[in-house]
Amino acid sequence: MTEYSNNNFSEITFGRKSVRVYDETYKIPHEEMLTMIQESTTAPSSVNMQPWRFVVVESDEQKAKLKPLIRFNVRQNDTSSAMVLIFGDMLCHELGEEIYNKAVAEGKMPAEVRDQQLAAIIPHYENLTKEQMNDVVKIDASLAAMQFMLVARAHGYETNPIGGFEADQLAEAFGLDKERYVPVMILSVGKAKELGYESVRLDAEQITTFL
Repeated sequence: MTEYSNNNFSEITFGRKSVRVYDETYKIPHEEMLTMIQESTTAPSSVNMQPWRFVVVESDEQKAKLKPLIRFNVRQNDTSSAMVLIFGDMLCHELGEEIYNKAVAEGKMPAEVRDQQLAAIIPHYENLTKEQMNDVVKIDASLAAMQFMLVARAHGYETNPIGGFEADQLAEAFGLDKERYVPVMILSVGKAKELGYESVRLDAEQITTFL
């Protein structure tokens, strides 16, 4: 059972701000980073295909490789414990059988349900266009990214979601097949050295329609 440094839902959720400067001397232990990622992947995904993939950039050498690809977000790269690159796997359904077999093994799904669902899901995913699949994996991976930001706060860290990067170069720069792995978001994470800025939101009445 994880011991959280902050377990207050309201503070975690509504106290979150985008933090761009961190304590550059602090590194998140690998075991804790893996725990945070594991907790983040309890986010929902379409038919549980879990298309999110994580690359944790933490060494000076790899951060130097990332730096020219993140435009004006260099403070986060220079000071964070890590930059978490989140990709969507366009062939995530190749792990569908493994995922559903695990559900059966853990008693969470009958074998006949697994067989019925996989018989429908895998052909459906194989027949999606590239554009359709791109939408699916980006939506699902974004849910995991948001959950990571909240999980990180529970662990005592802060984050900043980054969309300003060279998307056409990111996968290949870190040894991934750019046709398979679609960059979704970069999250900086670490011990905050600044509080972040207060921001405003539009009123719910302005952005909501009841029918």
